[in-house]
Amino acid sequence: TMLPLLLLLLPAAHAIVELQYKPVLTQTPPLEGLITASTFVLDQPRCVFGGYENADIWLVVALDKAASTFNNTAGPGTPETAFQRFPDPVPAYMTLNATLANYPCPKPAGDITVLRVGSETSCAQDEARPTCNGPLPGPGPYRVKFLALEGSEPVAETAWSEPIMLRTAKSPSSISTADRGHSAGMIAITTILSILFAILLAGLVAMLVFWGSDSCGGSSTFSKPESVTVRRYNTHHVYDQPAARL
Repeated sequence: TMLPLLLLLLPAAHAIVELQYKPVLTQTPPLEGLITASTFVLDQPRCVFGGYENADIWLVVALDKAASTFNNTAGPGTPETAFQRFPDPVPAYMTLNATLANYPCPKPAGDITVLRVGSETSCAQDEARPTCNGPLPGPGPYRVKFLALEGSEPVAETAWSEPIMLRTAKSPSSISTADRGHSAGMIAITTILSILFAILLAGLVAMLVFWGSDSCGGSSTFSKPESVTVRRYNTHHVYDQPAARL
């Protein structure tokens, strides 16, 4: 009678501890590029895995529809969880492994406490690095969770995050007509201002030409100066005196 009871208790002894923590996109300001077309930024799981000093903490990234069927016993670095095979045929991969020492609690002042998922481009096609933190291949949605392994044994995990959608580029057909109308109005205003400026410039040039021709015509007209007659006067008292008297 004791053997069946021990067999029932054995799986419970190896049950994974479900932690009351859900990964979230970081709210740390002022962070640029919280979500891009191939990356997103999470808060680190600080003060979450206390008591698991000997565990490696992995980030599991899964398609939203595949999160509920992820196999926690799938080892990291295997074909079953390789980034290079994500999202088809592998619907979830494991990356960004760390120890509890990498997530100290409480957070020391000045520490960077975020994780950018999808930031490594050099290993995206390198099958020798199946745990690559490579760029995400599409807009998603994705879900993530943290999983603690002691050796190959899963011992604790967080809840799955809420679905995460990445940014997508707008197609030309999705651009609203209001934006096009606004642009046409700006073009019309610019055209009118250009015409008015041209008219003003032409008027200024014509005025300068008129003033220039008027000043040149005035300088080309000469009046003949009146002749100046200089009368010659004789000093009579000098000639009236006889030479003998000198």
